[in-house]
Amino acid sequence: MRNTDSYGVTSPGSHPETAEAEVCPICQGAGWVSKAVSVEHPDFGQAFPCRCQRGDEPAARIASLRRYSNLGPLSRITFATTKVEGPLPDTGSHQRFQVAMATAVEYAEEPTGWLVFTGPSGSGKTHLAVAVANRCIELGQTTFFIVAADLLDHLRATYSPETPVTYDELFDQVRNVPVLIVDDLNTQTASPWAQEKLFQIFNHRFNAQLPTVITVRGALERLEEGLRTRIEAAEGFSKVFQLGQYNTRLARRIGDVPAGMLRMTFTNFDPRGGHSSNAQQQSSLGYALKTARDFAADPNRWILLTGPHGSGKTHLAVAIAGEALRQNQTVFFAFVPDLLDHLRATFSPNSPIAYDELFEQIKTVPVLILDDLGSESSTSWAEEKLYQIMVYRHETLLPTIITASFSVKDLQNDKSRIASRLMDSIVVEWVPIDAPDYRGQRRSSPPNRR
Repeated sequence: MRNTDSYGVTSPGSHPETAEAEVCPICQGAGWVSKAVSVEHPDFGQAFPCRCQRGDEPAARIASLRRYSNLGPLSRITFATTKVEGPLPDTGSHQRFQVAMATAVEYAEEPTGWLVFTGPSGSGKTHLAVAVANRCIELGQTTFFIVAADLLDHLRATYSPETPVTYDELFDQVRNVPVLIVDDLNTQTASPWAQEKLFQIFNHRFNAQLPTVITVRGALERLEEGLRTRIEAAEGFSKVFQLGQYNTRLARRIGDVPAGMLRMTFTNFDPRGGHSSNAQQQSSLGYALKTARDFAADPNRWILLTGPHGSGKTHLAVAIAGEALRQNQTVFFAFVPDLLDHLRATFSPNSPIAYDELFEQIKTVPVLILDDLGSESSTSWAEEKLYQIMVYRHETLLPTIITASFSVKDLQNDKSRIASRLMDSIVVEWVPIDAPDYRGQRRSSPPNRR
């Protein structure tokens, strides 16, 4: 192996502690050697401990492993110094992190298969991956850590005649190292060349069943299809964990219930409606209030609130959101036209959040409220996005609240695919409100004292 300071194959000149000692004539102080075997041999390109690392000096071997690992200052991160609740404040993120950490601890003791962490930035993915790497090193496992973007930069740099490491050396090192940690993988923005190189590396490690830890910022859908299928196809070979809720620590221009709307509660909802409401209309308001209260107490299905503008649909949806927030559930609230505008805006290079990260957030959030469905501009793209959201949440039975001013018949005519999901009475509780707009009437009437 050649000497370098950048790719984990270390030189005595780059580490003062090895320069003072007698340099091994076999490995020249690197601590690792490769075998002179043919390309077809299973040991081709792999790193093996030099003789100078064996025997009665385990501390020297661990030190050499650390130099080889490319972890640098990240060597301080261990499971012992990790907070079991993780870095994010919400209860759902705590639970996700605890489950992932328990698996990571077990994996580090005997690495087999692939371990994949997905989730938003700041959710603890890299921390767990690095903790795995450091524990593997403590147990004497040859481990190499690298950020995906840095790996591609280094591979490109090897084409320069001045580089101390050849392309083949670095490529084989990453493909064959016993334990590989790849951080912040995202192939969607990579060039065709970069996607090809990454696929070659992971395909080789998949076929050879080499232990690999991968972190993906955002959803698994960010990965190129070939790599994603390898992660998802082999049951038991890969373990995938999503860390954090997708609306945690993101640019929150959408998703939060506006503070001014949180005044809408079950207590101040008036089931009598306006002064012109008749008995039948008041009955529909009373039924809607009861159904919304029941849903808030046990949000295990969908609720569809339909009726004219100002009849109280959004009030009840926000009241449900308020109860969910008081129970520490994560809620995503969106006026449908605004939601589609934000999805379109994520395609801008200046967007603070990627499209697939926001889309995954909407699909998977524990409680989703879609306000005023049907008021959006009806384009094929908008309908496709809404349909994808509906299908995912319908099939996974994630609690969803939808308000619409159109009747279900109107939805069937305008959005037949979405309407077919909303007509599933096993999942969806349809609550039609037959009451006039009483916003103006409330202003002219004395407040309801109950």
